[in-house]
Amino acid sequence: MRKALQLMGNLDDVDIEWMADHGVQQFIAAGTVLIQEGESIDSLYVVLDGRLSVRTAAMDSREIASLLSGEIVGEISFVDSHPPSASVIAVQDSHVLGISRQVLADKLEEDRAFAARFYRALAVFLADRLRVTVGFLGYGSKQQDADPDQLDDSTMDEISVAALRFDDLLRRTTKRPAVAAVRPSEKVA
Repeated sequence: MRKALQLMGNLDDVDIEWMADHGVQQFIAAGTVLIQEGESIDSLYVVLDGRLSVRTAAMDSREIASLLSGEIVGEISFVDSHPPSASVIAVQDSHVLGISRQVLADKLEEDRAFAARFYRALAVFLADRLRVTVGFLGYGSKQQDADPDQLDDSTMDEISVAALRFDDLLRRTTKRPAVAAVRPSEKVA
């Protein structure tokens, strides 16, 4: 959740409202593949509830990350337009908010202020992920990312605002019925 709060903390209330209004809530049944490694995706996703598992063929399809409420999925492919380097599978029944790549790209093109906030939020989010990954691989200081969910005092105000924004996103999206998952027929054994 910390990473999503970083993202939400860099956006404005109107940005969250826009995401809620233009995203599509999707139900992802347990075992369903939301994102298949190596296959292009057409949306950016925010996990609303449930649990998703990130897996790669390079790691023999073992889980390399668990994604819970508030996490962002598909952001790297959105930024660089390459197919995903990992698969994302629902471990339990879950709901995501899918925002179409084209709808988001159009918004970024027409609203420069939103684009600046969105790309800054993604940069902070991805920088933190890289820092945690580098620490996990044993590079850097021993103190680096000892507790990846620990927050420093300077970000606490921003995080509390971000939590309110995520709650607002949940409130707005749960009023609408969810649609079926993108790949409902693909199940993991």
